[in-house]
Amino acid sequence: MAEADPSPEQFRDLMLEDEPTFSEVLVCVFGIQQHEARTYLTLLDYSGSTVEELATQLDRDRSNVNRSLSTLREKGLAERERRLLDSGGHVYQYTATPLPETRELLHETLDAWAGYVHERIDEFGE
Repeated sequence: MAEADPSPEQFRDLMLEDEPTFSEVLVCVFGIQQHEARTYLTLLDYSGSTVEELATQLDRDRSNVNRSLSTLREKGLAERERRLLDSGGHVYQYTATPLPETRELLHETLDAWAGYVHERIDEFGE
């Protein structure tokens, strides 16, 4: 399960939203940056992309996209596969975790965090 590192401000902002977007929920629950959520959503549409291809789609520097992909992989939101090139060498292709699995991961992460908060509440005043 991915570890969440959401801030109280992120949860407060999310609770104040009448209809939070999927991207806002990703940012809050997984404690990721908005550009990382955007990378995930783009990767859903361009499965099997390389860093260079994603950088073009996102209009971002390759090194920034690479860092975003590392974060997404750490959170369980993306996978990387090595592909050998006919000309020699290799390239990494990235695939987003499918939406049904991501939704389940969101539920699990949020439930784990809520359980932790409930335990902390019970400890107050002891």
